[in-house]
Amino acid sequence: MGAPSNNSNPHTPMTSRRSFTLLVLVAATLLAPLVQAQEKFIVLASTTSTEQSGLFKHLLPEFTKASGIEVRVVAVGTGQALDMARRGDADALFVHDQPAEEKFVAEGFGLERRPVMYNDFVLIGPKADPAGVRGNNIASALKRLGETGAAFISRGDKSGTHSAELRQWKEAGIDVATAKPTGYKECGCGMGPALNIAASTHAYVLSDRGTWLNFKNRADLGIVVEGDRNLFNQYGVIVVNPARHPHVKKAFAQTFSDWVVSPAGQAAIAAYKIGGEQLFFPNAKL
Repeated sequence: MGAPSNNSNPHTPMTSRRSFTLLVLVAATLLAPLVQAQEKFIVLASTTSTEQSGLFKHLLPEFTKASGIEVRVVAVGTGQALDMARRGDADALFVHDQPAEEKFVAEGFGLERRPVMYNDFVLIGPKADPAGVRGNNIASALKRLGETGAAFISRGDKSGTHSAELRQWKEAGIDVATAKPTGYKECGCGMGPALNIAASTHAYVLSDRGTWLNFKNRADLGIVVEGDRNLFNQYGVIVVNPARHPHVKKAFAQTFSDWVVSPAGQAAIAAYKIGGEQLFFPNAKL
């Protein structure tokens, strides 16, 4: 009798490969729920003020605890955040430039824009106020800064704060796009860095109140103008439209949007304080 054929060996390379493939498929099936659980997050493109004021460190853990959804924040200027969402690089937005937000939704990039909360802008400057602008009229203050050539730091980054600043200069009769005042400097930076530059150069700067209250490196700076109704600062939340970007995690993003305007989310926003002072005031339309 001849030697037995190799084909009768139950452990041939072909059989081993098939067994290995089967094991891989089984493992992938078993691990799929774990992978999906690990992917339970959204990317939130947000203004820097919600991050630098410390609000998100207080607010987002509350949301994750309630929903099991992690929020990964990309904190940039509102203009940059909107551009991110237009490219499909975010699932939701939390920003503060209402005209730009409404345009974003009208163009079909976002679903409903929902108001969440507000605070206000304040004009920060040297406590001695060398330009003599102290008061509660932002247009008069900026006009005075332009006339005196006092140092002013603009974020210059297309953020919500930058857009608000440009509107206030226009109200003061000064078009900084065509004729910048002598002391006007653009940093192209976030609110924290802009405040740092103002502190080191004894300059004036427009800031949201929340970031200012959480800012530690104040040097001789203080609030010189506040209380003008034109300094009102509204924040909104928008879910990115999955019709534009099918990979957007609409369900998770909608859960976040629903939560921040819910009684629980609104209460969490109101509870955030620094030194006993409330930084943001919820005003969702419940």
